[in-house]
Amino acid sequence: GLVGLNGSGKTTLLKMLAGLAKPDRGRIEIRGAVRPLINLGTGFNPRLTGLENIRNAASLFGAPPAAARKAIASIVDFAELEEAIESPFETYSSGMKARLGFAAAVCFRPDVLLVDEILSVGDYSFQKKSLGRMRELKREGAAILLVSHNLPSVIELCDRAIWLDKGRLRQIGPAEEV
Repeated sequence: GLVGLNGSGKTTLLKMLAGLAKPDRGRIEIRGAVRPLINLGTGFNPRLTGLENIRNAASLFGAPPAAARKAIASIVDFAELEEAIESPFETYSSGMKARLGFAAAVCFRPDVLLVDEILSVGDYSFQKKSLGRMRELKREGAAILLVSHNLPSVIELCDRAIWLDKGRLRQIGPAEEV
């Protein structure tokens, strides 16, 4: 878990880990398939339907056709967007975009999941469902790096935490202690 006040560098660090920003010095090395959940829906084409965007995501994630077909059904079901999946993405509400973005990222099992405040998006039911899916990924061996101001969620989901303050590491250790 990454915790700290606004402006402490949490999202910047997450963007560096996702390859969306470069560090000023040093290097970052990550092993495995990384799925960043930073701005949900980023990378989706607003003019394409939800279904077309999922197909594109499957292709980008390197899913073979049979796995992609299975994943598409799972994504639509998880996102609870059966009625809107053939509509253009640009017509989706922010909550619908968040649900589809989260579902697409986690249904193609990542080795490393980078999550920025995902639990603050959507309704309570979807937040609970998302937390459950992240717990499942963790049990399956995925590494999850969660940025959140919701300290109970960090304690529940993360074994360890890092406290950042103005770009500086203040503490690292067991999540409950940090």
